[in-house]
Amino acid sequence: MQLDFEKQGGLVPAIIQDAATHVVLMLGFMNQEALQVTQELGKVTFYSRSKGRLWTKGETSGHFLLVKDILVDCDQDSLLIKAEPVGPTCHTGSQTCFFEENEDPLAFLRVLTKTIGARKNQPTESSYTASLFKKGINKIAQKVGEEAVELVIEAKDQNKELFMGEAADLLFHYLVLLEAKGYSLSEVVQLLKTRHKG
Repeated sequence: MQLDFEKQGGLVPAIIQDAATHVVLMLGFMNQEALQVTQELGKVTFYSRSKGRLWTKGETSGHFLLVKDILVDCDQDSLLIKAEPVGPTCHTGSQTCFFEENEDPLAFLRVLTKTIGARKNQPTESSYTASLFKKGINKIAQKVGEEAVELVIEAKDQNKELFMGEAADLLFHYLVLLEAKGYSLSEVVQLLKTRHKG
């Protein structure tokens, strides 16, 4: 990682982004030592210009930023750090220092697909998902079909709770089917993007 710390007086800006939601959480500055400590601890550590020392985000509040990835920009004078926030990022209690909500409901699909993959590769006796994989592709495909029919039936009525329950069941079993076939939701999204006319 080659960074030009001298261009801006020994400091480089570090943009902190939530690794899951991609929302920008805050901006801070790092010197060479702060970057080294960040890499060693796995927790975002800045050089505080007001305190004149290194400062690990969350050192007093416990609201750490756990490092997932560090990227350098094309001019080698700025950082993008993807992190997992532990609690709110801003000292005001806001989720971000820009007062944005740090939520992306679709980000949970990444968590769910990882869990489904784990149930396939490290099955447990008590796991419903693992039991589906054990029964094989035909049973999984059958469940997707059953859930699709149930969703269609509920679509004809006006009961939101039942309809949404069936929609969730169908999506879950569809994700299990994708995993069983060795495909990913990302591949499906890519295919949709190629079909999108704008």
